[in-house]
Amino acid sequence: MGPSDRGPTTTEETSAPIEYTKLKIWIMDNTLLVITLAGVISGITVGFGLRPYNLGPNALVIISYPGELFMRLLKLMILPLIIASLIAGSASLNAKMSGKIAIRTLLYFVLTSMFNAFLGILVAVLIHPGQSDFKDNYEKVVHNRDHNILDSLLDIGRNIFPDNIVQAAFQQAYTVYVEPENVFVNNSAAHESERVLVRMVKYRSGTNTLGLVFFCLVFGSLLGTLGAKGQVVVDFFQAIFEVIMKMVTGVMWFTPIGVSSVIAGKILGVENVAEVMSQLGWFITTVSVGVFLYQLIVMQLLYFLFLGKNPYKFYWGLSHAMLTASATASTAAALPITFRAMEGPLRIDTRITRFVLPIGCNINMDGTALFLAVASVFICQLNNMRLGFAQLATIFLTSTAASLSSASVPSAAMVLLLVVLAAVDAPTHDVSLLFAVDWLVRHCRTFIESRVDGLSL
Repeated sequence: MGPSDRGPTTTEETSAPIEYTKLKIWIMDNTLLVITLAGVISGITVGFGLRPYNLGPNALVIISYPGELFMRLLKLMILPLIIASLIAGSASLNAKMSGKIAIRTLLYFVLTSMFNAFLGILVAVLIHPGQSDFKDNYEKVVHNRDHNILDSLLDIGRNIFPDNIVQAAFQQAYTVYVEPENVFVNNSAAHESERVLVRMVKYRSGTNTLGLVFFCLVFGSLLGTLGAKGQVVVDFFQAIFEVIMKMVTGVMWFTPIGVSSVIAGKILGVENVAEVMSQLGWFITTVSVGVFLYQLIVMQLLYFLFLGKNPYKFYWGLSHAMLTASATASTAAALPITFRAMEGPLRIDTRITRFVLPIGCNINMDGTALFLAVASVFICQLNNMRLGFAQLATIFLTSTAASLSSASVPSAAMVLLLVVLAAVDAPTHDVSLLFAVDWLVRHCRTFIESRVDGLSL
């Protein structure tokens, strides 16, 4: 019987190879996402599975070590990636267009931070997570930090306009209050009871990303005005960006191991997880409700209203970057992966991604604004403080302003919470209650920030 005598090919026979091919293509396209998700699950499983064995500090270090190396590899590429992407991106746009995009981007991030601060206050007032009967179970730690919202805002300006661009690569300015060496006070009794403090500006270790972003934006915009004379410099930074992205492609395959190690180490490093969850469960629930309301309702409406498209296809393309940001609790660490997602499967204009993403990584702290608002209301409720319109408005404004300055402050949320509490004259010693769960809610709020960075494009 020849081939022509076999009869017509059935629909099932034709569709089977097509479906198999589609499945194979889907698996190949999403292999990294699947194994990263498996890494998250394995990290949680290993973390809780090993807790009953009360592992020593050396074992914890070994378990966390792959995650530490993974984070170091990601952070290694952040500085050259920001510099190259901003200069190449802003140089490819004309100065007028660069200014418009920068203003719109900053306005978008400020408005979303304000909305998250408002949402945080709303859910905290409605749910009322603060219960004053359990805070006595925790050791009270008094934070002697003389810092206010004015200092935070002034520090933003100092870091945006650094006096040394080389120093900005590894140090950032901050305000500190110190006791002067020689103080002449007539009343000795007053000298014993009151501290005399002097405001000083010092430098601490850490990349001043705000200053670098500003310098690179101005440098790239002016470089673009030179035309052919400046093209060789533009090509140089473009080549650097492409090399870094090739390095990112290699590092991404270590994501499952790194993420699993980071999560397992965090879980094993927390003492009395069950007690923390039971005592601060309502606070965690309130933050989670705020996060999911913003994620599942507000962001979908924003995407649909502005673009009129289904947002879930966009989120799927960004899913690996969001998962990495949430697992590592750092949008900066996930920046290289976000670049790859935007310029790869999502096909966003490279001129826009290289201009906007570094700004969003350092300015967009929506999750922090929500956390600061919820935490401030929570601590006020613990101390039975009556919150009127004036106090809530103060929390709203200071949470928004503090979140925008958090990029230049290490352990930003917990430090800036002191600033917000001081603005409403709330007790600051109760901040120690939240240290036990900061590691958990930090992962949730970072998930917001990574998605908002993507939507800003």
